[in-house]
Amino acid sequence: MMSASRPTLIINARLIDPETGREEAGALAVENGVIREMGHAIDASLPPDGALVIDARGRALSPGLVDLRAFVGEPRAEHRESLASASRAAAAGGVTTVVCMPDTNPPIDDPAVVDYIIRRARDTAGVRLIPSAALTKGLHGKEMTEFGLLGEAGAVFFTDGARSVSNAQVMRRALTYARDFDALIVHHVEEPSLSSDGVMNEGELASRLGLPGIPKAAETIMLERDLALVRLTGARYHAAMISCAESIAIIARAKDEGLPVTCGVSINNLALNENDIGSYRTFLKLSPPLRAEEDRRSMIEGVASGIIDVIVSDHNPQDVEAKRQPFIECADGAIGLETMLPVALRLVHNGDLSLTTLIRSLATRPADLLNMKQGRLKKGAPADLILFDPDEPFVLDPDTLHSRCKNTPFDGARLQGRVHMAMVAGRIVQES
Repeated sequence: MMSASRPTLIINARLIDPETGREEAGALAVENGVIREMGHAIDASLPPDGALVIDARGRALSPGLVDLRAFVGEPRAEHRESLASASRAAAAGGVTTVVCMPDTNPPIDDPAVVDYIIRRARDTAGVRLIPSAALTKGLHGKEMTEFGLLGEAGAVFFTDGARSVSNAQVMRRALTYARDFDALIVHHVEEPSLSSDGVMNEGELASRLGLPGIPKAAETIMLERDLALVRLTGARYHAAMISCAESIAIIARAKDEGLPVTCGVSINNLALNENDIGSYRTFLKLSPPLRAEEDRRSMIEGVASGIIDVIVSDHNPQDVEAKRQPFIECADGAIGLETMLPVALRLVHNGDLSLTTLIRSLATRPADLLNMKQGRLKKGAPADLILFDPDEPFVLDPDTLHSRCKNTPFDGARLQGRVHMAMVAGRIVQES
């Protein structure tokens, strides 16, 4: 739960503002849950009466991360993840806003379930946990949900989670309906008939491992279809996660046309490739699958150029029984809320991305897609902030993670970047 809000002055910080690209040493003042002022001109010697003064010791101070894609098991799969445990994992990883996927039991396809998630998160979580709603009733891909009522209840966008809507007429109707509500459709771009039997990227490695593959065409065919429907309807559309170079080219053409299209990429597809599967490592069975190294490099270039708008954790906790199976039979998914930032910082340390570009894709752009004021260091913006040392090294021990499940692909990895404080609306929700 959150600590009490009080005026706070953070001094000796390395201020990272991804919206403007500005990076400078200075201080930041928080009052009534918002940023009151910031910069090098703040008189740190005269804090407000009763203010909490935090010495950042030169660490980076940036907006809190906004994760658009995380599975939280509540209701009825709390053994995988509860709202409370997801909140703790998110805060430890610097994620101050988490969008919950609708593929729960029951699915989030009714305003009453949206209201339940919001109330439970308010009572049990320290970070902002907000629900998305199902695109189709029961996630069956046959009948649209009531976008208007679900949006009024608090759903921030519409998606069928890890399922694709294969019926083009249903998707066209959904996009048309969403346009009238200015709602955002988020879609898992994978053609089910091409991907249902596969378990990893189709190619030479899959053949050598004796595993059925998922071709890139499963992604590109669905993406091309969806963009054709966007041209017909004019609706706002977001491809949840792309994974191959061909999809980058498709998205780039759509943006050049002026279509209201955005896309995301999983941190796993930025940091790993198909070779990391090694000797059938089930924690690396993911959807979309890990692709070839040239595709991973294309994803990084897509983030650097802005063609890819956001990076997501694709947090998907699976218990031991679901993962301790042969690779072909085990469940998809890996946890990522707590590890997304340090793993992403590898791209900064390798010289692939600047720190401001990285935080923009992790905080500013996702907040923009949700029409939220978070994601920037700006006077009057909500004080959702993180203080982190991007260079602090550590070896990841899954047993120390806050998630209820431990299915991380980065077990034993040498990482850099620790979050020392997370603040939500001016309240400290994590510190170390």
